[in-house]
Amino acid sequence: MSEAAGIPFARPDIGTAEIEAVTRVLKSGWLTTGAEAAALEAEFSAFTGSRHAIAVSSATAGLHLALEALGIEAGDYVALSPYTFASSAEVIRYLGAHPLFVDIEPDGYNICPDALATSLAEARKNGRRVRAIMPVHIAGHACAMGRIRDIAIDFDLPVIEDAAHAIPTTDDTGVLVGSRGTAVFSFYANKPVTSGEGGMVTTDDDEIAHRVRLMRLHGIDRTVWDRYRRPGAGWSYDVVEAGYKYNLPDVLASIGRVQLARAGETHSARARLALWYSRHLSSVSGVTVRNNPETKPELLATDAWHLYMIEVAQAKRDRIIDYMAREGINCSVHYRPLHMMSYYRSRYTLHEGDFPRAAARFLGTVSLPLFPGLTEAEQNRVVTTLVQAIDVHSDDGEVTRRKGS
Repeated sequence: MSEAAGIPFARPDIGTAEIEAVTRVLKSGWLTTGAEAAALEAEFSAFTGSRHAIAVSSATAGLHLALEALGIEAGDYVALSPYTFASSAEVIRYLGAHPLFVDIEPDGYNICPDALATSLAEARKNGRRVRAIMPVHIAGHACAMGRIRDIAIDFDLPVIEDAAHAIPTTDDTGVLVGSRGTAVFSFYANKPVTSGEGGMVTTDDDEIAHRVRLMRLHGIDRTVWDRYRRPGAGWSYDVVEAGYKYNLPDVLASIGRVQLARAGETHSARARLALWYSRHLSSVSGVTVRNNPETKPELLATDAWHLYMIEVAQAKRDRIIDYMAREGINCSVHYRPLHMMSYYRSRYTLHEGDFPRAAARFLGTVSLPLFPGLTEAEQNRVVTTLVQAIDVHSDDGEVTRRKGS
């Protein structure tokens, strides 16, 4: 292993302002959901242009609440790609419903609209009760929302966007994700805007917003903040539903507010890093960059750049990642498709070949380190080490070339 300092896969961009915000809350005497969470909701609503923004404990919680608000129940189906993190499908199972997996695009990582239309038609023909569509914006690159919304209208289905990676992302119709319909965002530790843990549900549907607010905290008709801090409010409350414990505390919300205030700065840094990678990887033999801002400069503005994903030869992928790790560079893989995971494979009798594009994409995909504090020297080391890893594991002995070499 190289003696150089290691390069992590991700590192939160936390500074003095976040520390001061947390200190302010700790000194306030109020740590749980209150004024900070409410302020974050208002600021996120303004940021996205959404009618409602409801802070929750995680994107997983937000997806669960959004599906519950739609009335998804046992025996229903929700259409989504298997190329996603566990949370996207597990929340469907929380409600006793089932995922209707749909393969990804021929040249991307998101759900394929053509395959979606075909799957929905087949499900209807077979008597399956599909109740919603859940497109997942992988890596912060928007799904083909124009087609997906048209398909949703044709089949009279609501859309819930899994926007865990998508702060900020603009879709192919020019719409900022979260500004219309219903979407769910993540503030997890490695996300472009983080509060350590947390999430946000945005919606322009008043009924969904009311239900999510009610169910995120035990189905109680009044918040703790309202009962104890509003003058003359009184202690009394009623439990009107069997809800959940999905609220975002003020300690975390205070971090999220600072992060959201500089989301534009963070996005610019991520886009700059993505462009640098693309310029230095586009001509490397054995590397494929699908969402390439060098050839598609519009992506610099429209993509959130939560992840920078490349593809290498499937037979070499794991050995390349191992080589990088030995050199102190931490890479990752996003994602092993859910139909290849033990639970879904056994529960629904699925096979790798059932969604061949998702399976093939996974087998060759590598996510490289990407975070605002990543330096050009570190990026150069990532690329140089990647080239070395490909060369070392070359099957035919051909030397891999970099641009300018």
